[in-house]
Amino acid sequence: MTGWLWVRRSGKTLVASAALAIALHGNALADHPGWHHATALNGTPKYAADVAHFDYVNPDAPKGGTVRLSSTGGFDSFNIVLPKGNLAPGLGLIYDTLMEQALDQADISGQYGVIAKETRYPEDYAWVEFRLNENARWHDGQPISAEDVVWSFQTITELDPRQKFYYQNVVKAEDMGGNIVRFTFDTTGNRELPHIMGQLLVLPKHWWNGKDASGNPRDVSRGALEPPLGSGPYRIKDFAANRQVTYERVADYWAAELPIRVGTNNFDVIRYDSYRDTDVQLEAFKGDQFDWRLENVAKNWATAYDIPAVKDGRIVLETFPDKSSGIMQAFVPNLRRDKFKDERVRQALNLAFDFESLNRTAFYDQYKRLTSFFAGTELASRDLPSGRELEILESVRDLVPAEVFTEPYKNPVGGDPQAMRGNLKAALELFKQAGYKFENRKLVNAAGEPFTIEFIAQSPTAERYVLPFANNLRLIGIDLQLRMLDTPQYINRIQSRDFDMATLLWGQSLSPGNEQRDYWGSEAADRDQSRNYAGIKDAGVDALIDKVIFAKDRDELVAATRALDRVLLSNNYVIPQWYVDFDRTARWNRFGHPAKMPEFSIGFPTIWWYDEALAAKTDAKK
Repeated sequence: MTGWLWVRRSGKTLVASAALAIALHGNALADHPGWHHATALNGTPKYAADVAHFDYVNPDAPKGGTVRLSSTGGFDSFNIVLPKGNLAPGLGLIYDTLMEQALDQADISGQYGVIAKETRYPEDYAWVEFRLNENARWHDGQPISAEDVVWSFQTITELDPRQKFYYQNVVKAEDMGGNIVRFTFDTTGNRELPHIMGQLLVLPKHWWNGKDASGNPRDVSRGALEPPLGSGPYRIKDFAANRQVTYERVADYWAAELPIRVGTNNFDVIRYDSYRDTDVQLEAFKGDQFDWRLENVAKNWATAYDIPAVKDGRIVLETFPDKSSGIMQAFVPNLRRDKFKDERVRQALNLAFDFESLNRTAFYDQYKRLTSFFAGTELASRDLPSGRELEILESVRDLVPAEVFTEPYKNPVGGDPQAMRGNLKAALELFKQAGYKFENRKLVNAAGEPFTIEFIAQSPTAERYVLPFANNLRLIGIDLQLRMLDTPQYINRIQSRDFDMATLLWGQSLSPGNEQRDYWGSEAADRDQSRNYAGIKDAGVDALIDKVIFAKDRDELVAATRALDRVLLSNNYVIPQWYVDFDRTARWNRFGHPAKMPEFSIGFPTIWWYDEALAAKTDAKK
């Protein structure tokens, strides 16, 4: 599942994930459940309540130094509540959530208290309570209260349609007294709900209801560049809108000695510089303008780092396995457009995409073709359905394509002219079946209207893979035009569904749940700012999403997710692109990290630290 944005996990800003199911440490739940410090899927949490620190940190890590990071697109707001505007990078550094996941445990387990000291809920999952840590404080010294939690939930769901939809099953948030807050649900049996409430971002009600330095009332419903009050390990030190924002470590951070915080947040200063051009951004890194880079362009990884700083060790290139998430990245046609509604049209477009040639000529054979919406995880469908997955599919047989029972999903294979001639011929046949004809080198419908595609993108790197796709489509009479937009325009057009096609992606946790409604559910298809970018409306998909959400154990969750994956693939909603199952990183060699790294995260910069001796060799200034 995917909870609140900006939770710190791995040096990447990721949609935060939560577990589908929770089994509490200790005795079985009863009508009056006991309080527990943590939750876990499989029996008991890894870390007991009295643990001093987690295994993946250096508890004696030195504090100090600066780490410089980068972002793209600029920013014009610090109001993390609003879905509109360009938020400043790194805002999660200033906030805490009720509970937080350990970095050495997958999304299916290991959530521990931060603002919430303890949690409990009944056997039917009808509600969840959190008892707040009596030491929890805002940066101005005021205590974090249950009233803050209730107000945060109400404000977030009122102002952000995505969060309102995500928390749609929460019918009441209450201050129960005694520093306890309760969330009541309109359904039972949804084992995920107590857990996702633990990842709620908590905001200071008194600050937002107060006045700014000029005496003007603050308005949480509007974007603002006033540095907000937080409760987390960092606060905003200074900034220049659309250019840079600098965070400083809070010396008297209230949660510094919590087990989940010991050995973390070691840098005195974290600075983000914003770049509008990715090529300039790369050159800035090589010129030592910032320290860490997650490289997502295969060509850069293969050719751009043949420089002296790499050869002499001042820059370190290193890959880290990605075991914590799955992904679907794809050419996404907007099914709200009539021309994309026919499944045969979408299948034909896939036939025109020559991944194998692109991987060889542009990507240096670094990628794998995506064949799942949960690629890289055990949740991905494979072969033909069997066992529990088959039982689940049989229960919705009349709602899903017949071929899910008989044909495993396969992408077409290109790679040479002969293969592509066959693929394009098959694509034209599908278009013919869908009512199109090839006349005067143009593909036209019955009314004589040509088939055109406007492809929108925000990065020049899109040319590398979109233009070869456009060339193949031109051979069957389709005119695809690539339009480059700046970041605000691109975001607005995606959110308002004003596009023909774009490259979009969905990140997946190891324990999917309620967020699948936002990704693929019919109710989300016509809702602006949902993540159902494609506009999928399908009764079979909706039924399988519920199978995922209400799975009773891990085995059933895996089976239901594979069934959902299989049906999404079979409907050819998207043209899958590519992925790698590791992260490519480049860093200036001035940082240390624990000897035992967490299995499911790079942990940068959270558990790393500034190394004076290494930094001296790079001519760095602290």
